[in-house]
Amino acid sequence: MALIIQANRRELSRSDRRSFVDVEMLAPCQQSEGEMTRMNEVWTLLTGRGLVESPRWHGDRLYFSDWSAGEVVAVDLAGHSEVFAHVESLPLCTAWLPDGRLVIVSSPNGRLLRREPDGSLVTYADLGQPGWNDIVVDGRGNAYVNRAGFNPMAGEAFKPGLVALVTVDGSVRQVADDIAFPNGMAVTPDNATLIVADSYRHSLVAFDIGADGGLSNRRVWAELGEGTPDGICLDAQGAVWYADVPNQRCVCVAEGGTVLQTVGLDRGCFACALGGPDGTTLFMVAAEWRGMSEMVPPGTGRVLATQVDVPGAGWP
Repeated sequence: MALIIQANRRELSRSDRRSFVDVEMLAPCQQSEGEMTRMNEVWTLLTGRGLVESPRWHGDRLYFSDWSAGEVVAVDLAGHSEVFAHVESLPLCTAWLPDGRLVIVSSPNGRLLRREPDGSLVTYADLGQPGWNDIVVDGRGNAYVNRAGFNPMAGEAFKPGLVALVTVDGSVRQVADDIAFPNGMAVTPDNATLIVADSYRHSLVAFDIGADGGLSNRRVWAELGEGTPDGICLDAQGAVWYADVPNQRCVCVAEGGTVLQTVGLDRGCFACALGGPDGTTLFMVAAEWRGMSEMVPPGTGRVLATQVDVPGAGWP
């Protein structure tokens, strides 16, 4: 487990909430053979949030969801934040369309919402049933949305989940099934491969993307051992960063499962995104996690960041 040593703290001027930057030096986690060892400097961009998820870098800001508050929040690199959209949904995940508009998963009513330039929300697609989770939109405008097959918070019996495709004309069809618990997704820069985090099977699963957006050639992209992947993102060398809630870390793996880098945290990491001016800032949304029965204690959600060597690529 990483040793976290607080080195410095400085106050930032904020209009909407008190914030500070924690600069934390993390000693390398215990690593298996083949892992790359390095020190990571992690700082806190925003504090005082709830269950934080779905980070997306867009323009010059990071957008993320606070599931506890039902808010999509934008924060800049100085820590200044504003509520960008309000949707009462759990889960509450987002993606950017190629035209620069945001789509939001409204899980309870099974809809995709699109935020218009004036801030209004309109229905983008009807998914037909509740319970949808994560979303990624590729460079052609095709949206992939996944859904668990059961509600663990309601004590329902296990049933594998699925992935649906929403095309640019709003049509919806199922394109993958038998994913034990689908979580984060990413699409490669060439729009050729979709990678899905299967939390329950501790693996990343890949599919070829066809010309019509359909999926084929299912395969295990990486076995993660004890890793429990949640939100994911891709870098320019084809590696995947995945957030790991129970193990309180963010991990970079190559295809096949070789661990390239690990960033240890002091709370559960729910999702990650690469962004910043040159794409080499790794943003991590994290909060204290006590299991499905207790969820996240209020105020423990944070947006964290660290610098990495390889910039982000693909979507999200």
